Amino acid sequence: MDEFAFRPTHVAAPDGMATWAAPDPSQPSTPLDPLLPVRLIDRRGDWAYVLCSNGWSTWVDGRLLVALPDIPPTAGAPPARTADPRPALAEAEGALNRYRSLLEDLAAGQVDLEAFRERARGLRIGLVVDGEALWVFDAAHDRWCYCDGLQLQTYAASGRPRSNPSSAGGPATPRPPAAPATPHPPGAGPLSPPGGYEPTRTGEP
Repeated sequence: MDEFAFRPTHVAAPDGMATWAAPDPSQPSTPLDPLLPVRLIDRRGDWAYVLCSNGWSTWVDGRLLVALPDIPPTAGAPPARTADPRPALAEAEGALNRYRSLLEDLAAGQVDLEAFRERARGLRIGLVVDGEALWVFDAAHDRWCYCDGLQLQTYAASGRPRSNPSSAGGPATPRPPAAPATPHPPGAGPLSPPGGYEPTRTGEP
């Protein structure tokens, strides 16, 4: 086997991906084709530097890359699950309990509004359950995830990719929780699971 053969680690999102010449939203470049195989070279926060099979390299929103398995699943074995949804649910439950506690302190007059706002700063919660379908906001990776009861997978990334905060600058400024990319009108029934819904679009860089 040729040791220099191109070995992809990921593919682009099903609807293609915006690219940038540098990890900077002000430097857009040529988009990647849907499901284009790429090799991940470097990461800087949400940014990912990828290499294409033709030798072209570029920066993309790494949250939208679809990882390829290192080893194909054994024939006849059940499909591998993307992720266990329970840790994300536990994190959402803990954040909700912290917010409820802050509200109770505010209602009881134990803290004033300024202290309430300061203590709630950076707290982000998102959770929708519709029958067997679940949408949960993963604050650690700044994304919405979908679960059909068996597996958790990225549904929509929130905002633009961000670089790692500098050691001097501290954490990035919190942003309000983002809603799922596809609107869900009341009475329209549950959203379709991944594979049947409109793929998330990266939008204007």
